[in-house]
Amino acid sequence: MSELPPCPKCESPYTYEDGELLICPECAHEWSLTAAHADAPVVRDSNGTPLADGDTVSVIKDLKVKGSSAVVKVGTKVKGIRLVEGDHDIDCKIPGIGQMGLKSEFVKKVAE
Repeated sequence: MSELPPCPKCESPYTYEDGELLICPECAHEWSLTAAHADAPVVRDSNGTPLADGDTVSVIKDLKVKGSSAVVKVGTKVKGIRLVEGDHDIDCKIPGIGQMGLKSEFVKKVAE
């Protein structure tokens, strides 16, 4: 038996399927499982290109590293990014600096 997600409105665990819809018996909320996955925010680079986990990006502006005298220079390529929720929406490992969070507005996707 597949595990159905709880109701997004009231968090009830007693949801059931009715054709293409999922229904909550407690609050009568109906939603589509495919629509729930489509609501995920899309992270875009400075040019508007959608980013995905594992992409390679290039920094478009010198970025000072907070709490350090190091600077991430323009043109630095970062491989294998990971998208996360929050203010800095990219987690990555920058060569010569280490683990860091970046904002997607300061990078552009590089064709691999």
